[in-house]
Amino acid sequence: MLIWPASRNGFWLFSPLGKTPVLDVRGQALFESAVIGEYLEESFPRALPRENHWSGQDHRSWMEFSSIIFNNIAGFYSASESEALGLKRDALAVQFQRLESELSIAPYFSGERFSMVDAFFGPVFRYFDVFEQIENFGFFEHCPKVLAWRQHLAARKSVRRAVTSDYPTRLYEFLRNENSALSLKLASKERREMWTLLVCRVNAPPDRYSAGLADWLIYPALLPVGEGKHL
Repeated sequence: MLIWPASRNGFWLFSPLGKTPVLDVRGQALFESAVIGEYLEESFPRALPRENHWSGQDHRSWMEFSSIIFNNIAGFYSASESEALGLKRDALAVQFQRLESELSIAPYFSGERFSMVDAFFGPVFRYFDVFEQIENFGFFEHCPKVLAWRQHLAARKSVRRAVTSDYPTRLYEFLRNENSALSLKLASKERREMWTLLVCRVNAPPDRYSAGLADWLIYPALLPVGEGKHL
């Protein structure tokens, strides 16, 4: 089973790389996505359709490609400066453009049938649902087939059930606390939203004016640095 120990220390003891995914196979840790995928294909041959030899090798290459995208995703959300953030954004956009040239127009990577490549890319696209709440970074410009594929995967029940329903909220909180260039963008977005809310409420009819002042008093931490200190 996929494990997520109750304690972080327990997870680090079990996972040699200290990251997910890791599979518990009779008490032994199996890690790295491609290795886990190959094990599952061999152990449960009827779970997903078997491909011919060439397409099977080709699929393994694209499964590895998803791992490279994951590395750039990690580099994107952990970048400490705006320049590094932009470079990782550009690297991801190029990778999706490369993927665009490989896709068919059918719902899944190889057509009508869900494959292991689809299983690998479901978690990839999940990150961008949250990234796009922060800002439109343009990852998928000129990639209509990638966008369509992303939407089909997001609608698939098995992909949705792979994480808990509060996954977006947890990821959002993780990004907020990352102390990175992206977390600064997130904080700036929240400040703008709060300013908009405050302006709307302060400009509300007189009987709602007190609510606007209450918000002003409650949320000084979200105001830009140097403002609201008199509160």
